[in-house]
Amino acid sequence: MTSSTADNDAALKAELEEVKKEVPTIEDVKLIAAVPALVRAEIKITDHKQVAVTCMFQPSYPTVPVVTELRSKTLADKLLDGLARICDAEAKKLEGKPQTVHIIRYVKTFIEENPLCVCSDEISAVKKLLNDSDDVKLKQKTSQIVLKVCQEQYFVGLRISVPDDYPAKQVVPEITEHNFPEFLRVNFQAQAVEIARQCVHPPLKKNPKDPPFVPKPSLQPVCEYIIRDCVKKFPLEICPLCNERVLPVDPSNESASRGKNRVEKVYCGHLFHFICLNRHMKTPPFTGGKLCPGCGKQIFHEKWKISAEVMENRWAHKQAKQRELEEVVDFLG
Repeated sequence: MTSSTADNDAALKAELEEVKKEVPTIEDVKLIAAVPALVRAEIKITDHKQVAVTCMFQPSYPTVPVVTELRSKTLADKLLDGLARICDAEAKKLEGKPQTVHIIRYVKTFIEENPLCVCSDEISAVKKLLNDSDDVKLKQKTSQIVLKVCQEQYFVGLRISVPDDYPAKQVVPEITEHNFPEFLRVNFQAQAVEIARQCVHPPLKKNPKDPPFVPKPSLQPVCEYIIRDCVKKFPLEICPLCNERVLPVDPSNESASRGKNRVEKVYCGHLFHFICLNRHMKTPPFTGGKLCPGCGKQIFHEKWKISAEVMENRWAHKQAKQRELEEVVDFLG
């Protein structure tokens, strides 16, 4: 055995003793193995922020760096691969010195200081829904994602808070700015909150045939709704009755909020001009309820709650009055 090999073996033996002494004292870290081939520790910050760290010793260690391997059932593989490469770079800075305790502490600190790591895959999916006019910022210190989503001249600013025990608890979405009609902002906000709630809470009335409820991550569904189903969709929405754009091209035009061309949103999600929808709801046929020309679903709206029978009677009465008027006009020449 050469002097260099003996020195390396002695250094490794001393480091393993240091690992056995120090790692068990680190909060949220459990030492699994400390042998001449490797050191393995498990880090558990929360149920969904867990990672196993394996530092594998190469021949001639510590004059050559350890190789770090990260495994987790909850964190994304892409995130772990990137973090492992960073760990290898950190180890290289410490060539000739003990490295394993530093690497374990580094991984733990990274997870603690980057709480959004628990939803990294969802964030990547959300970014794919955005284009050059949109913006996304990750605020790790406050565990928030800030989005500004645009479509032509319309936009919505959205702040999403990710709780510490995500995804067991739902995200908290908040629309911070917008230039849509206010009633749409209210609708966007309420529906986003409800989508997040449904991801983690079982339905109040469960169908016996449904499989057991399993909570799921709520960040991506909320973002998909706001981005795809609201901001990117409604500025281009066509009224199914007049085939013209429902919202004005210029968001500062108040016609969407007042007057005959104000916008109405029905239960199926389609937008109409009030004047178009009012005419449609009051024109036969009424049997079976009025259907949306856009999707064929029955229209439900608080402004048109009366039954088909009442609507039929009102239409018949109106037509009778019109015929009487026409007869008088004809009689008077």
